[in-house]
Amino acid sequence: MDAKLHTPEGVKDYLPYEAAFKTEIERNIETVFYRYGFLPVSSPTFEYMEVFDGNGGLSSKQMYKFIDRDSSMLVLRADMTPAIARIAATAYEKSDVPLRFYYFENVFRYNEHYQGKLREFTQAGIELIGVNSFDADAEVIAVSVNSLLSCGLKDFKICIGQAQFFYGVLEEGGFDKETCEKIRKYTVKKDYSAVQKIAEESDAPDNIKILFKELPLLIGDKKIVERARELVNSDKARGALDDLENVYQILSEYKIENFISFDLSIIGLYYYTGIIFRGYAKGTGFSVINGGRYDKLLQNYGVSSPAVGFAIKINNLLSALESQNIFVKGEKADTLLMYTKEGRATALNTSDELRSQGLNIENSLFGDDFEKNKEYAKKKGMGGILYFLNSEDVKIINLEKDTISDIKISDLLKGEV
Repeated sequence: MDAKLHTPEGVKDYLPYEAAFKTEIERNIETVFYRYGFLPVSSPTFEYMEVFDGNGGLSSKQMYKFIDRDSSMLVLRADMTPAIARIAATAYEKSDVPLRFYYFENVFRYNEHYQGKLREFTQAGIELIGVNSFDADAEVIAVSVNSLLSCGLKDFKICIGQAQFFYGVLEEGGFDKETCEKIRKYTVKKDYSAVQKIAEESDAPDNIKILFKELPLLIGDKKIVERARELVNSDKARGALDDLENVYQILSEYKIENFISFDLSIIGLYYYTGIIFRGYAKGTGFSVINGGRYDKLLQNYGVSSPAVGFAIKINNLLSALESQNIFVKGEKADTLLMYTKEGRATALNTSDELRSQGLNIENSLFGDDFEKNKEYAKKKGMGGILYFLNSEDVKIINLEKDTISDIKISDLLKGEV
């Protein structure tokens, strides 16, 4: 293999159409973030390993590591949430809350068992720091829904769960620490048969054994919350279900309940402490959104503050949009600028003035060869050609109607076309 002609495994090029598509949906999402009052932040591409190691759900094996000249261990940005937690803890005072941040960044993760997952991919997300309330949880979920809607996506669900429900169930089951971790890992992998086997062979109460047997079915509308309530006695688990219902009530008031589903099997990363949610869309086998509440993470950076947020996996979102035949039209040149030598100076100045008025105009590099310019403009899907003959006269070629009109440049600038 000639390495200079290929990319490493897990990274990719974006050709113009795909890059434009990606940029356009990012613009749409950014508009939603901004309109909800969130402001942009950006973190370094690489940081000290301590920022990420032990402060999230990623192992050091998943990080791209290298040693600086001063022998410091550095890693490429592996997750945005710890990076923003560091920013919030070091750059702001407690009196500054609530903090509303949004970001668009590439993150880097090494997947030992490569299964079509990218190792460099784009995350877009928000973090709401300093408030622990059902309103804050619901707002963040509402922003996630409206972000997907802004891209034209319609066939999707945001599945919500609660971290404390799962921990409450484990406590009620009386499982030791090692068994709890096994159950957690199998549940994350959705290996429910292994979870059921552990529960059945344990001394857990019958209601907990039944719950783990029904765990794959605890996905859907409010009825599954009612069913879960019948199966648990722990105050922690019941309190988590109460919290879910309170958040759902607010989401109903946002009038987005049709996009919401309950999923009590969601566990999420280690730092999640309350509401957890995942966004799934037809056309991709992976989630397009991961989010939740992480009230204890900032303690690792010396500040105690509640927080909730989410990340959109832009690459997975692109796959879902393409699968559903949804293509956001990006900006492209719709007019070709052609000129003679005598008309060049006027053409260049006039076209800049037209661009300032919102037109997208591409300069021709084929001289005044009319047929060659016409063929090129049609190939690029342009609607027309402006052909400057001299300092006063211009021809407007409408490629869609196949017509040619003569007009004075002064009239062109007035919009009298």
